[in-house]
Amino acid sequence: MPLHVSPAPAPALRSVLTALSSPTAVREARTPSLLGAQGPITPELPLPVHVLDRITTEGVTATRLTGWRFLIRCGDRAVAAAETMLTPDGWAFSHFFEGPYVTSTERALRQAESVPQAYQPRLLSLPGLYMLALWLHGDTAADAAAGHPAATDLLVPLAPAPPGIAAHRPHRVADLLPILSHRVTPTRLLRSPA
Repeated sequence: MPLHVSPAPAPALRSVLTALSSPTAVREARTPSLLGAQGPITPELPLPVHVLDRITTEGVTATRLTGWRFLIRCGDRAVAAAETMLTPDGWAFSHFFEGPYVTSTERALRQAESVPQAYQPRLLSLPGLYMLALWLHGDTAADAAAGHPAATDLLVPLAPAPPGIAAHRPHRVADLLPILSHRVTPTRLLRSPA
């Protein structure tokens, strides 16, 4: 079933298009794939990037939207990504990057296309675990900029995943978050005052 990709805010897309057309922005990004791209490069598949700062044993607290990520396509593959961020003046271009998360995101999206249920794709960052996951939200009509993972949503950890977590294997939120909460807890205890 096809994924229901939410449109990014128009100013976010414009900021990426402007950066792509700026030789200075591309050159300063130091992404060899963008510098060496032969042919047209286009931003595609905008994904809202949510951050989950806390995982509790009771479940998930709300996530917060930190930006929109676009895969930058040249020919038949994604060669880089562009990220935007929300500023007091609205959406602005943040940076270009390449590396394993670009190809991993593209692979996870292709895998998600074969799932029988319709989902709204998002990215979920779990900074306490240095983990990024494709978040397949079951409510395809939901506002992509808000909400939190529902128990029946799927999380697909992207490679490189933390040790002991299989990359590209879909997990129901209700199954994966309890495992992740145990991994985060010891770190929090070490940081708490004595």
